[in-house]
Formats: sequence, C-alpha cells, structure tokens
Amino acid sequence: MESPLTLAALRGPELLPVLDDVARLRIGVFNDWPYLYQGSLDYERDYLAAYAATPDAVCVVARDGDAVVGASTGLPLLDDGAAFRKPFEEAGLDPAQVFYFGESVLLPSYRGRGIGHAFFDAREAHARALRRFAITAFCAVDRAADDPRRPLGHRDNDVFWHKRGYARQPGMTLQLLWHEVGQGEVMHPLTFWTRTLEPVA
Repeated sequence: MESPLTLAALRGPELLPVLDDVARLRIGVFNDWPYLYQGSLDYERDYLAAYAATPDAVCVVARDGDAVVGASTGLPLLDDGAAFRKPFEEAGLDPAQVFYFGESVLLPSYRGRGIGHAFFDAREAHARALRRFAITAFCAVDRAADDPRRPLGHRDNDVFWHKRGYARQPGMTLQLLWHEVGQGEVMHPLTFWTRTLEPVA
C-alpha cells in the first residue's frame, strides 16, 4: 500500500526537526539544471537556520510517509539580505510590502502531481494571513537558451509561473555567487517575478 503524501506549512522554528532532510533534498535537486549547484550540508544548514530563526518565515514540506520529498520556502523580504531588497528599492517598491518566496525543490518522481501549485497556494496563503504584504515575489536564474548544458527536451517553468499570475520583471535582477558543477565559483544573474497579493476576503 502506498504511503500518504502530505503537505505541512512549518513556521519558523517548526522547521528545525526536518532541517537536515530539507538541506539534503536541496543539494540533490539543485545539482541539476538550471542551477547546477554544488552545495554543502553545512552551507544549507546555515541557510535554512535563518528561516527557522524568522518567526514569519514558512517552509512547506511535502512528505511521502516519513520521507521528505519536497520543500518550498518563503519569508518577508526585509528579513532577507540587502542584495534581494535592492532591485525593489531601485524600482520604487517598498520591500516591507513584499513577501519573498525562496526556492521550491521536489524529487523528480513526484513532479506533475500538483505539488508545485500546492507549494504556491500554501505560501500565498501564509503571506496573505500575515496581512501586511501587497506583493509576492521570487527570482529565477537566467540561463541562455543555447547553453549546451541544457538537457534535451527541458521545459522551463515560465508557463507555470505565468499561469500562477506572476510576471517577469526585466531589470529587476540580482547577482549571486555559488559553486557550479564543473566550473567553480560563478556569479549568476537571477531575475525577479512578481504578483499582486489579493487581501484576505
């Protein structure tokens, strides 16, 4: 008999019991295209500890039985680094009005089952319930369409994000450094996508 697939929105320190599971999942999923990220458990633990220490942060965790198979993060933009706030400030947008969605990771065998939509639903509901945000946003790495490392038949998430009501914001880009598979430390451009958050009815 199959184990039940469950989702739970963990707030702040509720993330701590599954922090290592989520860290390992992120390393595995982000090793693939388009991030090609060669991560370390220590770095991921530190990164996720910031979410656990932020009371209004959320991590939506998908489990198959007891196994963590997906996770999706979010926190108030003001609680993230200055590099993430700067594109909004330069665009004349108040970072205090923005709830920032971090990354979503999901094992390949669980994709196509609506979990991606559930991650967005849960994070948007969390941001809406906090009653002080007008915008939800995330950023995605920019890769050249002709990059030879792009897997054959790979489909970007742009169509999915558009269906969710998000729009890419050219010019609202930040640069992040990470260790890329086979390349060493590389600076990467990531462009923001935003959506107006409807208030609580």
